[in-house]
This record gives sequence, C-alpha cells and structure tokens, in this order.
Amino acid sequence: MKNKRIIIYGILAVALFCSPFFLNRYWVDVLNSVGLYAILGLSLNLIVGDTGLFNLGHAAFYAVGAYTAAILNTTFHIPILWLLPVCGLTAGVFAVVIARPIIHLRGDYLCIVTIGIGEIVRIALINNVFGITGGANGIFGIARPELFGFQIRKPQEFFYLIWFFVAVTVFFFNRLEQSRFGRALNYLRDDEVAAEGSGINTAHYKLAAFALGAVWAGMVGDIFAAKMTIISPESFSFWESVLMFTLIILGGSGSIPGVLLGAFLVAGLPEVFRGFASFRMLLFGGAMVAMMIFRTQGILPPRARTFPIDTVADKTR
Repeated sequence: MKNKRIIIYGILAVALFCSPFFLNRYWVDVLNSVGLYAILGLSLNLIVGDTGLFNLGHAAFYAVGAYTAAILNTTFHIPILWLLPVCGLTAGVFAVVIARPIIHLRGDYLCIVTIGIGEIVRIALINNVFGITGGANGIFGIARPELFGFQIRKPQEFFYLIWFFVAVTVFFFNRLEQSRFGRALNYLRDDEVAAEGSGINTAHYKLAAFALGAVWAGMVGDIFAAKMTIISPESFSFWESVLMFTLIILGGSGSIPGVLLGAFLVAGLPEVFRGFASFRMLLFGGAMVAMMIFRTQGILPPRARTFPIDTVADKTR
C-alpha cells in the first residue's frame, strides 16, 4: 500500500513538473497561485490541523512578510531572495508578540481574537503606519528575484521557484510531523488537559506552533511580493485567511496531502469554472456544506499512526 502511494505521488510530481511545457501562461500562473496557497495552507495547518488552534488571521503574518520584503527591497535595494529569512523572522517575532497574551484562549474565543488581529494589521497598512507602507496604494517597484545572475520574470520561471519551495515545505513539515515536537502538538490537539498532565508545556508548544507557522507565511509573503512587484493592503484581507482555513477543512485538517489537494480546489478549481462566474461561489458554498455533512474529516484526512506489534512489545519488556 505504501509503495502504491509513492508511485502515485511520483507520477503526480512528474506531471506537475512537466506541466509548464504543455500549458499556456495563464494556466501556469494559476498553478503558481495554487503553489502559494499550498505553502500558506501547510503553514496554517501546523497551527490549525496539528495543534488544534483556530486561527483566522493568518493573512496578517503573510502581510508582515510581504511588506518587510517590499520596504527593504525598494528602500535599500536588497535582493528579494536574500530577504526570505528576514521576512520569516520578522513574521515569527510578530507572531510571538501578539500570540503571547492570547495563547491561553481556546476555541471560538481565540478564533475571534485572531480575526481582529488580521483586521488591525490590514487597517494599519491602509493608514500608512510609520509612513512606510504606502497607505491604500501600497508599495510599487519591487524588484524581480534573481538566481545565479538570472532574473526570474515569466510565469514558467516562477513556477519552478514556487514549487521548489512547496517541495521543501512538504519535506520539512512531514519530518516535523514525525518528530517529538509534532507528536506533542498532536497530543495538544486531541486532549490538552491530558497533554499538560503528561508534562508537556502547553503554552510553550502553542506559541512555538504559532511562530513557526508565521515564519513560513512570512517567507511566502516575500515570494508573493517578488512575483507581483506591487503589494497593497487589499491583498491581505480577511478573505485570504478564510481561503487558507477553507482549503485545510476541505482537504483534511492535519493531512499534508489533504492540504495540497485543498489548495488545488480553492485556488485552481474556481479558474476552471470561470465561465460560470455568476455561480462559482454558490457551487463553492454548496460543496462546503456537503463536506460538513458527509465528510467532516475532509477529502484526504490524516492516516492514523500505527506501530508494529513487536516494537510495542519490546518497549513493554
């Protein structure tokens, strides 16, 4: 069964890698958007799916990363790809600062607070905070990324940059999921009281999950700014956070393959049905309702962890 999954994933990866040779610029750009949402979804999945924290303000960290890249690039002309770790670190520090006072909240209360944080960030950007965000017009003239002296400009060129980042993200979060840190997050999600009784510092792990998810969202903001060369507050609205949350619920909360599928459904499927623009949101809403009724775990829910009997027996001796 495992070998069969590997073969299927390998075929899909090869087909995706070759797709720019057969698709026009428009559809390649759609795949680029799918890739960006996939990375954002994976970063939010660490918070929502793995830890069980309701976060509907993830676009705030995305915005912090994008504006950090835009400001430093346009002001000091620092190459945009060099700013990837800086954008991630800035978003991560911001997440720690704002999450520290609210990390004890649970369920709907945390969800409402994160919505407020996302809107506060967006309104602050519109009001040209510190005179460096450009107000409602945003920031123009962001440089294209360069790699080994080659400037990335075309959608086909961005495709390989974005999907390489997707591959790195999948590998990293998969390894994290299998680590002690990932297992501790899952314990928090399933039973926080029991996890705390087992010696897990719940506040520490929650804060770490928020910070790590924000770091990844901040780095996506850097790539988004480089791709668009212009950013504005409206690119980081509450609707963006809703889409990230939706793709996790649709694909399967806590499932990496599910999040990737959710990104294709949320970012790619609406473009397939663009000819039915008047009914797209109706169909989308109907699909969400059907999922909540018939498939509450998502299309590709996470597989239960299993351990060989002999391994368990060895540990009990």
